[in-house]
Amino acid sequence: MMFEKLKSLERAGKPIRIGLIGAGQMGRGFIAQVAGIPGMEVTAVADINPDLAAEAFRRAGLEPTYGLNGGSGISHAVTDDAGAVARYGGIDVLVEATGVPEVGARAAFDAIEAEKHVVMLNVETDITIGVYLKQMADEAGVVYTGSAGDEPGAILELSDFANSLGFEVVVAGKGKNNPLDTAATPDSLAEEAARKNMNPKMLTSFVDGTKTMVELCATANALGFVPDTPGGHGPQETTPNNLPDIFRLKEEGGILDSYGTVDYVRGVAPGVFIIVRSAKGDVRNTMAYLGQGAGPNHVLYRPYHLTSLETPISAARAVIYGEATITSLPEPTAEVVAVAKRDLKPGETLGSIGASDYYGNVREAGSAAEMLPLGLAAGATVTRAVGRGEEVPRSAVELSDGSFVAELRAGQDRLVQAGRG
Repeated sequence: MMFEKLKSLERAGKPIRIGLIGAGQMGRGFIAQVAGIPGMEVTAVADINPDLAAEAFRRAGLEPTYGLNGGSGISHAVTDDAGAVARYGGIDVLVEATGVPEVGARAAFDAIEAEKHVVMLNVETDITIGVYLKQMADEAGVVYTGSAGDEPGAILELSDFANSLGFEVVVAGKGKNNPLDTAATPDSLAEEAARKNMNPKMLTSFVDGTKTMVELCATANALGFVPDTPGGHGPQETTPNNLPDIFRLKEEGGILDSYGTVDYVRGVAPGVFIIVRSAKGDVRNTMAYLGQGAGPNHVLYRPYHLTSLETPISAARAVIYGEATITSLPEPTAEVVAVAKRDLKPGETLGSIGASDYYGNVREAGSAAEMLPLGLAAGATVTRAVGRGEEVPRSAVELSDGSFVAELRAGQDRLVQAGRG
């Protein structure tokens, strides 16, 4: 069992050493959680404001050290140099938790080059270049993975459980607990963000639906699923046991055109779910006996996901077992594209995810080929007017000069094309 393995590492004085990029809400929770786990420690943290990382260590009862000073034996180091932490000899695994594709791309690349395992809590980066990073990690003999605790990771754990029992998984999804407002901006949510002690851009990405689209995309790419409709159906429902009746084919009385889909529900949050089908006979009879409904569709529902508090499990799994929690298949099946939140004019430079310029919408990958991927939008210059509510064409922007994530995405596109033969 993993806990026994961790206790063994603790007794041997050989803890799993973790580097962390990003000391925001997710990063601070991660530091605090690891502080109570035997056999692992956060050795170094990078943030644009090192004082945030230092304070996170102190709140966890640990004394921080400023700077890495080129050594590999320093514990609880804080710095503003993400690359130094990614390459640091004193870590075994890197956790990237910034949510910024450009930062995540560089940090993951540097860590893999330095033969470190990578846990990508930054799903925005993963849906943009996850295939490229996975191949790079495979060639380096290290693990690249998404995180337990994030909804995609939690959904994959449910799916693996169901598949291992012989069930057919036909729908995978999550709840959304914020009212959907695609026009939301950091300014319109400033007061709410202050009450919740959240970064306004992060809250905006939740409310405008971008984060849900990103999570559905990561789930789709790992399972080989697609959205049944662009953006998903997003029905309103608060009772998990009603989901099998909603997420069935139209000819069966449901809302779906096809199975093998990802979707979300306005309700049942913060849970994740999958819809499975049972075969006639004793399996279906037993499911009914167990209170899982008459079938053939049944819901398996997990009413929580603990975000970065579960990330240590992925770090331990990578180091101890050499296993990933969730990764994309070699060819992505879904894409999140940028949609104009306002009228975009030539010459304007697009802001970051969660700002006031665009939100994300998940699509089947083939139908998104001419659109601007969400993870490449920040810093792009508008070259042709795009109206509010329109998906942004790739041809309507010029990508940021020197964008590393755009460089890796071009490499991924070539890789996927080559894989098609």
